[in-house]
Amino acid sequence: MEEKIVAFVNDQISSNQTDEKIEAQDDLLGGGILDSLGMMRLISFIETEFGIKVPPEDMTIENFINIETITGYISSK
Repeated sequence: MEEKIVAFVNDQISSNQTDEKIEAQDDLLGGGILDSLGMMRLISFIETEFGIKVPPEDMTIENFINIETITGYISSK
């Protein structure tokens, strides 16, 4: 699960202009890796890929700060 999310962010939506790849612990929002549009694309990917629905009240920094917290959130669903 973690590898799929990292690959999606690295390949599809990272706003990072360098060749550095993100790691599971990297702060996606605070680190400038994702902007708000990128976060919506990531949530759409998660919903499609993992067959879950992410309600608006779950779209918080606490659930989506990094790949580790995202995988924890998905696992809880």
